[in-house]
Amino acid sequence: MLPVHLAKGLAGTDPSPLEPAGPLWQRVPTRDENGAPLADFMMLVPRLKQRSSEQQRDVLARINRVLLSYQSSVVFAELNLRTNLLWVSIRPRLGLCLELPAAIHALVPEALLVAPYWR
Repeated sequence: MLPVHLAKGLAGTDPSPLEPAGPLWQRVPTRDENGAPLADFMMLVPRLKQRSSEQQRDVLARINRVLLSYQSSVVFAELNLRTNLLWVSIRPRLGLCLELPAAIHALVPEALLVAPYWR
């Protein structure tokens, strides 16, 4: 699992020995620092875990580029290589749960929006 660090993005994480983290539902923030609810979406990147390390890093770099361009809205992001699933929590803004996945899909065409979720 590669959690995003907003200063560095996904590419700034260390993909070497990863330790299991707690369940996602325990780690994902549900509210921002002001108590406002957050929105989430998930994207599936099929067969990512079966690709070479170099190909995985390339996909991470492309996703990271998009997330960093939306860094004022992205609160949390994690790519789980075991499940090929990208989870992103954002500050709600009209249309952003479709705009941001579309921007990721433009750079990573195999990435598929699984479901937006509004709390």
